[in-house]
Amino acid sequence: MTAGDEHDSVVQYGYVPAPEPRRRRWAPLISYVVVAAVAACCGGLAVVLTSSSGSPPSASGGRQPGGASTGPGAGATPGASVSSATLRRAENAVQPGLVIINSKLQDDGADVSGAAGTGMIISRSGLVLTNNHVINATNGLTAKVVSTGKTYPAIWLGYDKGSDVAVIKLEGASGLTTVPLGNSASVRVGDGVVAMGNANGTGSITTVTGAITGLNRAITASDEGTGESAEYLTGMLQTDADIIQGDSGGPLVSTAGKVIGMDTASSSDVMASQQNMGFAIPIDKAMTIAREIIAGRHATGVRVGASGFVGVLVASAPGGAQSTQTSPQAQLQQMKQSEEQQGLGQGGRLYTTPSGCLPNAADAGIPAHVAPASSGALVLGALCQSPAGAAGLAAGDVITSAAGKQVSSPASLTSILAKVPAGRTITLVWVTPDGLTVTHPLTLAQIPPQ
Repeated sequence: MTAGDEHDSVVQYGYVPAPEPRRRRWAPLISYVVVAAVAACCGGLAVVLTSSSGSPPSASGGRQPGGASTGPGAGATPGASVSSATLRRAENAVQPGLVIINSKLQDDGADVSGAAGTGMIISRSGLVLTNNHVINATNGLTAKVVSTGKTYPAIWLGYDKGSDVAVIKLEGASGLTTVPLGNSASVRVGDGVVAMGNANGTGSITTVTGAITGLNRAITASDEGTGESAEYLTGMLQTDADIIQGDSGGPLVSTAGKVIGMDTASSSDVMASQQNMGFAIPIDKAMTIAREIIAGRHATGVRVGASGFVGVLVASAPGGAQSTQTSPQAQLQQMKQSEEQQGLGQGGRLYTTPSGCLPNAADAGIPAHVAPASSGALVLGALCQSPAGAAGLAAGDVITSAAGKQVSSPASLTSILAKVPAGRTITLVWVTPDGLTVTHPLTLAQIPPQ
């Protein structure tokens, strides 16, 4: 591709996604209280290259069939610009600092599926750099250190969705080997590279070689499977190394054995003149964001830490207006009127109180009975496998107090809980439809990243 060329192509993030989730039922009146979507997200990303710089690609090496790497050089074919000796040196330098990430994703609560990717160790105490989309919507992370084979539970420390960068922490880890970081500002078109990752989620690292074919690429990506809003990634390195699913978060390595980028996306529909088209985030940019996350700085676009995850679904006033105090009975009536106006009331979804916990937010209905409380947050249900679900909160309950503060509306509950970190135990008070007042301690879980 010559400088200035632009064309449409279809690319996918280089992680192994969970199966496509079932379609959610209509539920516009549900407001999450410090809770993220629980269904797994997957699907192809339609990408337009909106800026370009580069030259025609050189020949690249591809993974051999079934080429899970069991030692230096295994499972990789060197390209024209990378010799076998250089490949081995790169693997020896970088591979000990890699981890294989597995993310548990909940699909409608009934089926638990997972996604897989790669990560790079950036501190001996277990800080790991990876892509945000590798940990997106996770309900549980584990990471296996390639050099030792030991698996650790992990938590996310922060992320920047707009730049697709995240940092996770391996709990209880120490004395780990870190990846050698290079300088992505010195990268030039035509430079030979080695890409490494957990290709196809096999649980082992494979390598592939190629060359840099473009600098400062900008791509607009939208997930065709979920219809989520487009993401605009800029400053990307383009390579003809065969980056595939599972490589996300893995290193793009220079011939000097230094990490110059983080594997992120690959093309599945490109011009015939270019067999492979992969994209990596320059390591300088990724590490700048990672350092902000580690330092706890809330820079633009960076989400640091996690508010507590309660897992309770509460009623929302029409149009999202939750700032004023509204009685639970008025909240219920507003929901009924709104659904009737849209033809989704008694002719569609019934006014019933779901029994037990909710496998998914879309399964929430409108409570048939509401607690006799004058103010508070009307509960539509509690998600299964959440603190609220374990505490027994159910549709029709009204939360009146949280963390020692009075709850006057759904908005006030959201505000209170947004300030409570994961792992903190609070006291929640609610009234049941039978008029009973329940006081219960809840230990907040970590909210899934968006």
